[in-house]
Amino acid sequence: MEVYLDNSATTRQYDQVTDQMALAMRNTYGNPSSLHSLGVEAEKKVREARKSLAAVFGAGEDEIYFTSGGTEADNTVLEGAASARKRTGRKIIISAVEHPAVLEPARKLEKAGFEVEYIGVDSKCHLNMEQLKSALTDDTILISVMGVNNEAGTIMPVGEIARLKDEYNKAHGTQIWLHSDAVQALGKIRLSVKKEWQGVDFISASGHKIHGPKGIGVLYGKKGLNIEPFMVGGGQERHMRSGTENTPGIIGFGLAAKMAYEAFDERTAAMSQARSYLLSGIKSEIPDVLINSPEDETCCPSVLNVSFLGTRGEVILHTLEQDGIFVSTGSACSSNKKGRSHVLTAMGLKDKEIESAIRFSFSEFNTIEEMDYVLDKVKQAVTRFRKLGSFR
Repeated sequence: MEVYLDNSATTRQYDQVTDQMALAMRNTYGNPSSLHSLGVEAEKKVREARKSLAAVFGAGEDEIYFTSGGTEADNTVLEGAASARKRTGRKIIISAVEHPAVLEPARKLEKAGFEVEYIGVDSKCHLNMEQLKSALTDDTILISVMGVNNEAGTIMPVGEIARLKDEYNKAHGTQIWLHSDAVQALGKIRLSVKKEWQGVDFISASGHKIHGPKGIGVLYGKKGLNIEPFMVGGGQERHMRSGTENTPGIIGFGLAAKMAYEAFDERTAAMSQARSYLLSGIKSEIPDVLINSPEDETCCPSVLNVSFLGTRGEVILHTLEQDGIFVSTGSACSSNKKGRSHVLTAMGLKDKEIESAIRFSFSEFNTIEEMDYVLDKVKQAVTRFRKLGSFR
């Protein structure tokens, strides 16, 4: 049996997405900027995908910009907002557990003279809202807090932050913007700017986390809020993101988003069922574990992070791989870097608790039968490691 539980790193494309992209590569190969019929047809397909993403965000089609991925979209907002607003203020607020795609441009801006305040979290990765409130000043230009944490699965209170931001702006006459990296949130929680995320100004996401293609992302930007473009040149995407559009990727992303949200309740219920079943089994069958993810409604149904104390996560990962089970020890974007997880560190975990952490991340395709198999193999791997006494 092969069980894929690393869906927070990437997902397998829907077959329908792959088929549509193959058709686009064969038939819809015109440049969307060209005036002839092939270009017009390509532009039509891009527009259809834009409409699908706009529906997900509750946005206008003219508020949706396609990028090469979530990383580019994140960088665009931080760099673009700082450049556009530097005469207004020079303070940026982010959470301490953001993805490197937000952390790294924030550190770059610090070196350029901007003040960046990092908001802490508790042991379950819940954001310190009191610290966030205290951090707001009239010099603040941007808040960036992710929708769902990629390692712990904690759902961040983005809607609450938006209300707080709007209240502060109204009371102080400021214009603080709010951005959310929704790479892990898209397809797992509802995030309409007309409902749950009302007041959010910028949202970034990527296709490959929701069974769409890699190399394609999206940026929602509220109409009327102008940031400096990150990619300049040909003026595509209404001058926000130059470069010939990745038409097959955009088509695939649009279809994946449409499929994900048309079956939203069924998909998230399947993830939640698999996650709850595995969590219950781990707690009852394996001693000396630390559940790092929240165990209530504040956790996204797609993520479960567990420390198997007295083991090494990397060894457990490769042991499970031999049994056809694919998991992670943390963010795929950080796994090739030395050092401890900055997320688990911010949550207050000790070194050996971090070293023994495994992230299971689910999709709607995971089954209870698979979870029984995973539980059995995890129990065997953990027991074997502990008996060997290999922990140093």
